[in-house]
Amino acid sequence: MRKKIVAGNWKMNLLWDEALGLAQGVSEASTKVNNAELIVFPPFIFAPTIISKNPELNVGLQNFYPADKGAFTGEVSITQAKNIGAKYVLIGHSERRAIFNENEAFLKEKVNAALANDLTPVFCCGEPLEIREANEELNYVKQQLMDSLFHLSADDMAKCIVAYEPVWAIGTGKTASVEQAESMHKSIRSWIAEHYSKELSEEISILYGGSCNASNAKELFACENVDGGLIGGAALQLDAFISIAQSF
Repeated sequence: MRKKIVAGNWKMNLLWDEALGLAQGVSEASTKVNNAELIVFPPFIFAPTIISKNPELNVGLQNFYPADKGAFTGEVSITQAKNIGAKYVLIGHSERRAIFNENEAFLKEKVNAALANDLTPVFCCGEPLEIREANEELNYVKQQLMDSLFHLSADDMAKCIVAYEPVWAIGTGKTASVEQAESMHKSIRSWIAEHYSKELSEEISILYGGSCNASNAKELFACENVDGGLIGGAALQLDAFISIAQSF
């Protein structure tokens, strides 16, 4: 049985009291969500306190630098991420790719560094609008996986989570249909099966990261190959986030 996961990416939002209150609320509510594992990705500045105050809560980092230490002003090292007790790391998020120009080679380094430090990569992939309109989305997403993830051994690949982000459907006014989401998730699973094995493909959780909210989560999560969501804006509201988690 694949693990069902609902992860909240808080991005660059919330202030101190708001972040700590939301984390406590998610931690307390997690005991009522029996069918899904909850993860939160707060801004790094809040993460150490959230982890220390909520030891049962799964906490990940939104970003890190793939080195143990060094002259990288403003960055957080992978060993620092591990040291504070983070369990997960986001890698390849569309905003890191588009705004901060993180390319596939760099993302590959990050995947390797995360696994070497026993952190679980949540690897994001997805196509922009021009690729979708050119009907090249399958080739595009498959290449992202080939370049940055499929170099892994089967054992390491089994430790990863994949999140599909239809970039063209986030903040554009366009909406990905349930059929479009399931189609891409099914394709991703088939590529894992081709490159590794069908058994491994059935073990890996694939999350949907395209404006999932309390109103569409139940329909999305009913899809055979959608194992949960990487939630953005809706993760900032406790009731909405828990409602999504209860949609399985």
